[in-house]
Amino acid sequence: MECLFLSPQLMDLIECYHLIEGLVNLKPKVVTELLKNCKSVKVKRLFLYMADKANHQWFQFLNLEKVDIGTGNRILVEKGVYQAKYLISVPKELAEL
Repeated sequence: MECLFLSPQLMDLIECYHLIEGLVNLKPKVVTELLKNCKSVKVKRLFLYMADKANHQWFQFLNLEKVDIGTGNRILVEKGVYQAKYLISVPKELAEL
């Protein structure tokens, strides 16, 4: 989540995705708590988008009702691809992975 906080200015979003892709053994209750207590809407939206995109088995067990992803769109990069489910625009390269 710290890497996502630093993206895209100090951390590449593709690299962040590859890190999240490797998180195959997370506990849904712990992840739900971390997301619930996270103050950054950008981090929460990116984490959920990337975990969903990576098709992790634990993702389906997250209690997303407890996670506030805010309102309004977030544009992370110019000319990005809009992801309506998470209200964010991500780089085309990431959307096509």
